Amino acid sequence: MEPDYIAKAAQIASVLEVSGHPKPGNVHRTQDFDDMVFEDFLISGVVIGDIMRQTAERALKYGETENFHKIGLGRQIKDAVIETNRWVANNTNLGIIMLLTPICAAAAMSTDLKDMRENVDRLMRATTPEDAVNLYDAISIADAGGMGERDELDVGSSKAKDELIEKGLNMYDVLEISAGWDRLAYELTNKMPVTFDVGYPTFREVRSHNTLNDATVQTFLTILSRYPDTLIERKYGKKVAGDVSNGAKELLDAGGILADDGPEQVRAFDEMMVSKHLNPGTTADLTASSIMVSILGGSLGDNH
Repeated sequence: MEPDYIAKAAQIASVLEVSGHPKPGNVHRTQDFDDMVFEDFLISGVVIGDIMRQTAERALKYGETENFHKIGLGRQIKDAVIETNRWVANNTNLGIIMLLTPICAAAAMSTDLKDMRENVDRLMRATTPEDAVNLYDAISIADAGGMGERDELDVGSSKAKDELIEKGLNMYDVLEISAGWDRLAYELTNKMPVTFDVGYPTFREVRSHNTLNDATVQTFLTILSRYPDTLIERKYGKKVAGDVSNGAKELLDAGGILADDGPEQVRAFDEMMVSKHLNPGTTADLTASSIMVSILGGSLGDNH
């Protein structure tokens, strides 16, 4: 695939994800938060385009000779976070960047989605300790917690980056450490199962007969119903995260956004989530990656 096309797919996926409404607990086109607003996410989705294109170009350059380590996924993630930070004041898209960057690289090297999925895994495993250091920098710049907060490889530790080099731990290794409590880390070290096995098929199927908005919201609800959101879990515990997933499942059992009263029911769930400050941010990130894979797979369609 051409780097320009891949970059635009990343931008479109980012914009469609945040535009989906009512997407329970998230910022969306009819709902802002006190510290971040809808337009922040639109801007973030646009400004990463150049870095995503560059990532695809680097994958084309180094993928042919299988010098995957030279692509510099960690540096590309860091650069995308730096660029976002130039335009918006808050961490709007670290998780999205972490997911979409390896997808961009893999897409440039692949002929179909099956090949792309395998290449994501190959690229992640071929990362270097320098990639891991750059990832830690990106997390620090974005001021995001979660990954690496529980053991000796704490992103907040002044010695953490030196330890990565000393121990020879690459980006795959440090994410694998976090995979037990961070869904994005698990996703990136296990061939992206939520994106390829749940999110993408859901978006593709719903989109074939419904609007982009309905496909986005239904995909979000489907992911949330099956995988308790780890951002909510870190803030409020497993029980709360599980209750939220059960609520999403009840909505889906009744048809979700596609039911006759679906928009009203989803809106009520959204209002409840916001009132309790329950933000399924990880689910939103996985929705974005699912939409991007759908675009690359030709599932955007024309039923706006």
